[in-house]
Amino acid sequence: MKGIAAGIGVVVLSPLLLAGTAMMMASSSEASTTSAFSGCLTGIDTAAVTKEVTKLLDGASGKDVHIQGLDLPAEQIPNAQTIVATGISLDVPKKGQIIALATAMQESRLRNLNSGDRDSLGLFQQRPSQGWGTAQQIRDPVYASERFYKALLKVDGWQQMKVTQAAQAVQKSGYPDAYAQWEDLATALQKAIAATFPNADKDEPAKDTKDKDAESSSGGCTPDKDGTSFGRIPEGSVPKGYKIPKDADPKARKAIEWAMHQLGTLYQWGGSCTDSHGPDPMGRCDCSSLMQQAYAHADVHLTRTTYTQVNEGKAVSAKNLKPGDLIFSRGTAARPEHVGLYMGEGLVIEAPRTSKPVRITPIRDWDILAVRRVL
Repeated sequence: MKGIAAGIGVVVLSPLLLAGTAMMMASSSEASTTSAFSGCLTGIDTAAVTKEVTKLLDGASGKDVHIQGLDLPAEQIPNAQTIVATGISLDVPKKGQIIALATAMQESRLRNLNSGDRDSLGLFQQRPSQGWGTAQQIRDPVYASERFYKALLKVDGWQQMKVTQAAQAVQKSGYPDAYAQWEDLATALQKAIAATFPNADKDEPAKDTKDKDAESSSGGCTPDKDGTSFGRIPEGSVPKGYKIPKDADPKARKAIEWAMHQLGTLYQWGGSCTDSHGPDPMGRCDCSSLMQQAYAHADVHLTRTTYTQVNEGKAVSAKNLKPGDLIFSRGTAARPEHVGLYMGEGLVIEAPRTSKPVRITPIRDWDILAVRRVL
């Protein structure tokens, strides 16, 4: 598994290295010139990085974004965003996300490469021949990030290691010290990108104020239909015989129909759900963005997170569900961690979790904490 070492635009390159730069960038091969790196990206202004990252994620052209160490920000920042989002969704601590970013900077310059040394591919230059997955899987930034994190979490004592030591424990590079040069930039990127996600800090304590209606909305009741009559529902499919109930509110019908068109698309924590079928992982859906965008297509505005959506509309009993109701589970009634859209007939459509697609599940499988009617 190979990577590139020289920092873009921040070190003086030897004539030999300059001559080989184009070839190195095309192959992402960690040639002998890696050892010629003579400096590190230090003194990174985190506030400035945050400003530039936010600017690009808000739609600015990459030509207008300038971050020390990133020469292709329009390509590199979205890939960094995917790495951070995947880490957050897997509950990987901040340090693990920094290690992943530093590794991807070293291995691919945060580019999803089609080639590399031998059969190395993607952001982390993982090799199909070494058991990292198929070439197609490795080229999926979410899959590649997941595989890196899973390997990192198996390293005994990784949290006590230096960033370069932990990265090397996963990558087993021929240049074990090369990852250190990216630590400052990776730290700044992690902080900047995490700040763009709503409620990214999962250790944040719940607010003292509670929504009393939400606390009691489930009332210990369960709906009359639990969805079991449809039998096993293959992930990403509509159960045979299901139709949106005729008496469903027209706006609820639109929201459900739109959500059903996202079936089978992979979950992405922090994803906007604005292009779930597209190539950018951050266009995919998480649970609350699926709700937000489904209702946006019915001209109903919802806030972005489960923590705020649980206060939308009015609380209703789980015994009296109607198509279009938001159903909350996991966590607490005042601060739930998951939300789905009730479809009627005892079924719920949801974006469940990392590595799983948008799917329909029977409400029997839900531990209902709260229900909100937004229409």
